[in-house]
Amino acid sequence: MVEHVIVIGAGVYGAAVTAALTRRGAHVTVVDAGAPAGGTSGATFSWTNSCGKRPRAYHDLNVAGMAAHRKLAADVPHGDWYHEGGNLEWAADDAGRVELRKKVAGVLDYGYEAQWLSRVEALRLEPDMDPAELPEDEIAYFPREGWIEPSRLIGHLLSSAVADGAELVANDAVTGLEVTAGTVRAVRLTSRRRLAADAVVNCAGPQAAVIAELAGLVLPMRNTRGVLVSSSPAAISVSRVIHAPHVHLRPDGGGRLLLHTHEIDGAAQVSGTGEISVDPSAVDKVIEAGRALYPGLRASTVEGVRVGERPIPGDGLPVLGRVLALPNFHFAVSHSGATLSVHAGDLVAGEALGENHDEALAAFRFERPALAAR
Repeated sequence: MVEHVIVIGAGVYGAAVTAALTRRGAHVTVVDAGAPAGGTSGATFSWTNSCGKRPRAYHDLNVAGMAAHRKLAADVPHGDWYHEGGNLEWAADDAGRVELRKKVAGVLDYGYEAQWLSRVEALRLEPDMDPAELPEDEIAYFPREGWIEPSRLIGHLLSSAVADGAELVANDAVTGLEVTAGTVRAVRLTSRRRLAADAVVNCAGPQAAVIAELAGLVLPMRNTRGVLVSSSPAAISVSRVIHAPHVHLRPDGGGRLLLHTHEIDGAAQVSGTGEISVDPSAVDKVIEAGRALYPGLRASTVEGVRVGERPIPGDGLPVLGRVLALPNFHFAVSHSGATLSVHAGDLVAGEALGENHDEALAAFRFERPALAAR
C-alpha cells in the first residue's frame, strides 16, 4: 500500500503531481533544491499549445493538457494565471510560408482549431501592431492557445496541497536514493534528513537525469538553454501570443511584455565559475524587433533577462509514469511542461498510487526503444 510519496522538484510538474496526489488522499512530501518555481518554471515562455506537435499521441496529450488548464482555471475562483487569448503566427519568406501552410493543414487534419486571417483581420485582434510588419494575408490564428503564469499556478497548487496536509521542503537538495530489492526505500537530503518512501516521483526537470542516476537508471537528456527578455511596462495593447518572423512575445503582467527569439538562446554564456550571462547586443536586437512590431514599445526598456534550462528527453518526447524495473519510481519530465503539467501530472500521480493509465501514457514510458537509442 502506498502511504508516503516523495515528489522531487517543485516546478509546474512537481506542484501538479503533489496537488493530484494530495487530492487522492496520499501523504506527500515535495522537496526542491531551491525555491518553488525557482528553476525552469520561473524562466519559461509558458505557451500552452499543441501547434504542430507530433506524433499524434503527443499532440493529443497536449490538447488534453490545454483542456485541463481550462477546467482548473474555471473551477478555481480567481484562477487568473491562465490566459487563452490565442496565438498569431506568420512567415517572412516563401520557405517559411510553405512550412506554415503544412503546419496549419496538419493541425486541421487532427481537428485542432486554426484559421487564416488577413492583415485587416489580424489588426482587429492586435490593433497596436505596425501594419507594415504584417503580410497582406496568410496569418495563422490558433484561437485556443495561450499562456500561463507559472509561478502563480505553482503557488495555487502547492498552497492547496499544503493546506490538505502535504509537506514542502525547499532549499534542500536530494543527495541519494536508497534502493533495495528493486524498490526505492528512502530519499536522502543535503540536510541529512532521510525520508522513507513508498513511492518517488522524479519531477526534477533539467536535473531529472541526475535523480534517475541515483536510482540506477540512465535517462538520456538533451537540455537546452532558453533566454527571455522582459520589458518595462508599456502603454500598448497586447492580448495574445505572437510568433512574428523576428520576435516571439506575449503579455507578462503589469503592462510588460516577454520577448524571445531562437537566436538569443545561443547568446547565453557560462563562465568558469558557473555564472550565466547574455550578450547585451543580442538582448538589444530582441527588444528592437519587438519595437518594430509594436511601435508603442519604443518608450519601454529592458527590465530583466531570464535564462532557463529546458528539460528535453533524448527523443524529444515526455517521459511519464512508472518504471518497469523499479515499480515505485515514476517520471514526470518533458519539454512543454507548461502545457502538459496539470493533465500529465494527474496521470502520473494516479499511477504512483496504483492506477493504470497505460492507454494515455504507453507512448511516453521510460522503456521505449526510441529513448534508449539516443
